[in-house]
Amino acid sequence: MFFKVYNKRSFLTYIFYSLLTIFIVNWVSQDFFFRFDLTENKMFSLSDSSKSVVKKIDGLLTMKVYFSDNLPGEYGSNKRYLQDMIEEYASYSKNIRYEFYQPETDEELETEAQSYGISPVQLQVIENDNLAIRKVYMGLVCIYTTNEEEKRETIPVIQNAGLEYNITTMIKRMTDSNKRSIGIANFSETDMKLENVKELLKQNYNVFDIKLDNPVQNNIDALIISGIIDTLDDVKINHLEQYLNSGGNIFIAQNRISTDLSTQSALSLESNIYNFLEKYGLGIKDNLVMDKLCGSIQVLQNRGIFRMQSQMEYPFFPMIREFSGEEVLVSGLEQVRLMFPSEVFHFVDTLNIFPNIEKKYKPLLFTSRNSGSMEQFFNLSPVQNPAFETLTEPSKVVGAKSEIVINDSILSKIILIGDSQFISDDVGGGIQENTDLLLNSVDYLMGDEELVSLRSRKVTTRPLKEISDGSRITWKWANRLVPFILVIILALFKFNSEKMRESRLRREFR
Repeated sequence: MFFKVYNKRSFLTYIFYSLLTIFIVNWVSQDFFFRFDLTENKMFSLSDSSKSVVKKIDGLLTMKVYFSDNLPGEYGSNKRYLQDMIEEYASYSKNIRYEFYQPETDEELETEAQSYGISPVQLQVIENDNLAIRKVYMGLVCIYTTNEEEKRETIPVIQNAGLEYNITTMIKRMTDSNKRSIGIANFSETDMKLENVKELLKQNYNVFDIKLDNPVQNNIDALIISGIIDTLDDVKINHLEQYLNSGGNIFIAQNRISTDLSTQSALSLESNIYNFLEKYGLGIKDNLVMDKLCGSIQVLQNRGIFRMQSQMEYPFFPMIREFSGEEVLVSGLEQVRLMFPSEVFHFVDTLNIFPNIEKKYKPLLFTSRNSGSMEQFFNLSPVQNPAFETLTEPSKVVGAKSEIVINDSILSKIILIGDSQFISDDVGGGIQENTDLLLNSVDYLMGDEELVSLRSRKVTTRPLKEISDGSRITWKWANRLVPFILVIILALFKFNSEKMRESRLRREFR
């Protein structure tokens, strides 16, 4: 609304209506929050998953931030990013309070921060043109209070990467009254180490070691199986079937070939676990998958009188960058690394051996369009291996899931990755991208799909897409010529504008 100001009264009226408009806009905006976020993964605004979690808060959640002021460079931006995010959390729940403190200004605040587990870190800063070491605080503690209890969780050092995921999962842990359970099956025939996986899972779930000599307890919501190398006795197989038939869910990492890179030997595995998987629509081929898009290994080679280590691409270590676009559990993933995987396929029960079981097979992970496979006779040599020159086959499935409906009522799910070492501490389990897929799978099996979509926003791997040589040359020349052409166009536009201005001035002052 606009007014013409003729006198003092009209001026005061204008001021009154302006202030009234500002007041009404601010009052209405308290209940209507929105933000324009143009980044690819919407990293500067809360996801729907986070909004869903905070809206379920029943008690009082207090966020106390202990963050030093006037921090250099990226650390200062971390504080601004955190403050914006916390304000957005609070805008979606009336049960959230937040407080910011500068501990170094008060000895009592320092003591309080350290009592919450937030210790100072040392940073190199430039002060008065000199390099100095400064003690700073960059932590957050969440205190959740209900009528029954008080819970606390701390992030000792704030980092932008994965911040929303860390805060939201922390809130979910504190507000969930029932912490669900995961079982990790132990087999005496394998010595696979899964300690890293257990520690990751314990952040959100109860984790138990399971021996299949006894039935799986009803409180186990998901079961993890990895690297079976021998036939299981009938008791264990029956317990697995009973678990699935009662609505249980399984994540299994399993290939068909046992390999030893040190001796470059490979041997086909014989186990009834493959028959068990086929019953539920998942088959594993007796082969090793190769891919031109792959990881590398260190190889000792003779260079004259010297033996030197050199890095060589190894197609038996595929780098997976193709995922099912329809499945939430792989959404947002950029890359997964496999080692000696076998091909996964849809096993169709044409003979109706397993009646009353409806299976919905869905592939999840695909190799590139320059793939191959090796069967029967295995040559694992990384040097001058003729199999590496024939990687022209289409992409192959190395991971899939099966949804199982039994007697039209009970729904169970199996997720299969065709790599026995996928979650082992010594091999695939030490790779961040692989653990992201494992955690996605577990959350999906648990029904926590909101955490799956949220975790994908913290993925930091951004591998370059493979393009042809022709496309590479085209983009190379485009990068060189387009800026030059734009500068020429801008110069011509500027020159033409000056000529027109000169002509106009000549006409006006003639």
